[in-house]
Amino acid sequence: MNKKYRSTRLSLGAVAASLLMAACGNKAEPGTAPAANAASAPASSRATGAPISVVSVVAKQHNFDVALEAIGTVTPLSSVDVKPQINSVVTQVHVKEGQFVKAGALLFTLDARPDLANVAKVRAQLAKDQAVLDDAQRQLTRSRELLAKNFISQGALDTSQAQVDSQMANLAADRAALDAAQLALSYNSVRASGAGRLGAVNVYPGTAVQANVTALVTITQLDPINISFSLPQSNLNAVLEGLTSGGAVVNATLPDAKIQLKGRLQFVDNAVDAATGTVKVKARFDNADAKLWPGAFVKVALTAQTLQDAVVIPTAAIIQSTRGSIVYVVDKGNAVLKPVKVVASQGEDSAVTGIAAGNKVVLEGRQNLRPDSPVVERTPGAAGPVRATASATPAASVASAPP
Repeated sequence: MNKKYRSTRLSLGAVAASLLMAACGNKAEPGTAPAANAASAPASSRATGAPISVVSVVAKQHNFDVALEAIGTVTPLSSVDVKPQINSVVTQVHVKEGQFVKAGALLFTLDARPDLANVAKVRAQLAKDQAVLDDAQRQLTRSRELLAKNFISQGALDTSQAQVDSQMANLAADRAALDAAQLALSYNSVRASGAGRLGAVNVYPGTAVQANVTALVTITQLDPINISFSLPQSNLNAVLEGLTSGGAVVNATLPDAKIQLKGRLQFVDNAVDAATGTVKVKARFDNADAKLWPGAFVKVALTAQTLQDAVVIPTAAIIQSTRGSIVYVVDKGNAVLKPVKVVASQGEDSAVTGIAAGNKVVLEGRQNLRPDSPVVERTPGAAGPVRATASATPAASVASAPP
């Protein structure tokens, strides 16, 4: 009996010791939390409905311009090398390099003495022939009077008439020669064929020049001016529609000054470049203040299409998923997943379908969202939430609530 009683006491003591050790092992120290609970805190906070801080923007509805962007080169409408039309010597230079001139402005004067002498010679010949004609006409009048009195024959009258006709022809030839001599004389005054800006002046007084060989100066037209650029063949139909509709709007941005200028489509080439698969186009711009300079590179955007009353949101709010493009819309304090279709993108904005104008689309914090997650909105740049939705309770309030 004693032995059996001692065995029973030992068994009960072992069970009590095991229970005591288990109770001590489960007791946590004050102020500490198990690692497993800390690791599962975000999941548990979502499970308990803690709101996620986000920034939202309102989807707007307006006309959305779809532009084709390219790098263009500024090209003048005309750039003319001024050359003399006669062999001569420069006597005067009336302009300076870089000067703006109007059409017809006097640029250079050449040595006109040989042409002046030729004009004087032709004028003298004209006067001589005019005197001979006057005498022939007097002889013709006298012959008619004599024929009326039967003093001369009809043949003598015809001879006088032939002399008058011959002298009139000589006189006409003299007038043509005078016009030619005066034209040659006018070539000694070299004038601007059009308005523009002068380049470098290549001659000085005393310089001998050759007809149609020596370049005196270059005149470049700056106002208006063209910008040439190339677009892919896939955009050819849109470009042609813009040309036939009166010239699509083309915006040009200067890289340094960040100035945007507006022009219109003026020309589309009649063939696609087989080597590059692009088509050359030109747009014309007013350039009274000479902001566009020939040869400069500029960024151009051709407005190929305008979407009427499109729903526009920031492109950054769109999430690319395996199911396509999606956005999160804030609805009654929850993030609702909405599939969208991107119709067109331009700059930082995109025109989409699938949501309505006025919807609040999540822009910041969307990477933390799941469908129907509770959210709290904050202002852009704020460190934490500043306004809770009606169905969400801030986590700080939950933590400080009395037990």
